[in-house]
Amino acid sequence: MTAAANLRFLPSSDGDLAYLDTGSGDPVVLLHSGWVDHRVLDAQITALAAEFRVIAPDVRGHGFSANATGPFRWADDLAVLLRHLDAGPAVLVGVSMGGAIATDTVLEYPELVRGVVACGATTSEFQYTDSWARQTQAESARALGAGDIEGWLASFLRFAPGPHRTPDDMDQDILRRLRDMALHTLSKHTADETNWHVPLTGTWDRVPKIGVPVLTVNGALETPDLIAEAERLARTVPDGRSVTIEGTAHYPNLEKPEEFNEIVADFVRALPAR
Repeated sequence: MTAAANLRFLPSSDGDLAYLDTGSGDPVVLLHSGWVDHRVLDAQITALAAEFRVIAPDVRGHGFSANATGPFRWADDLAVLLRHLDAGPAVLVGVSMGGAIATDTVLEYPELVRGVVACGATTSEFQYTDSWARQTQAESARALGAGDIEGWLASFLRFAPGPHRTPDDMDQDILRRLRDMALHTLSKHTADETNWHVPLTGTWDRVPKIGVPVLTVNGALETPDLIAEAERLARTVPDGRSVTIEGTAHYPNLEKPEEFNEIVADFVRALPAR
């Protein structure tokens, strides 16, 4: 799989980081979910770039960005990119892992962040307690450890419909896109490689000090523990609120893109002038 012609690459101290930079106006950074890449946000990139400057990176180890060869943190990579592009303070919009990256970044680099939209995410310390989610994660880990790629993909894709539906209830094109992106990212890695990501700790102690507006967005069919933690995040920050999108689970941006895009655009428009 070759990189799209409009992707740009930022040389970092540990390989090149891929990103899109399109549109003009207030900067909005779109942060993708785990195992995929910026293309999971194609509908958001197109819609939001009509009004804002949209920056959509591939997280290190994903998509077309370099793998890590030493310790790294999500927030540090994003801060380097935003400073390189002179794009701060920006609104950070993240789905799943991308939402955790947004929260990490506002905690570590508040001067670079104007607002946060976390979809299907809370802080990066979230751990599922829901029995369905934990069983699905365990099946995924077993399959990956055994080199069972099809088994791993089946477990990975179960989060798209969520615990209340089956994959047959989903738009099959959405599942195909997620599968293709996940296979591309998986192909960059080996089973025995080191996980160099350094997690942030003590996040909840710092959440009450977040000084920018925070919006959490959840699909109504998401696991209940994640919805509860996202609502906790919205309650704990000084300026937070939570919205729910009916008929979706972990990827409201894919299943209800127009509704999701309007929620994000309204949030950005309502922020105080830069």
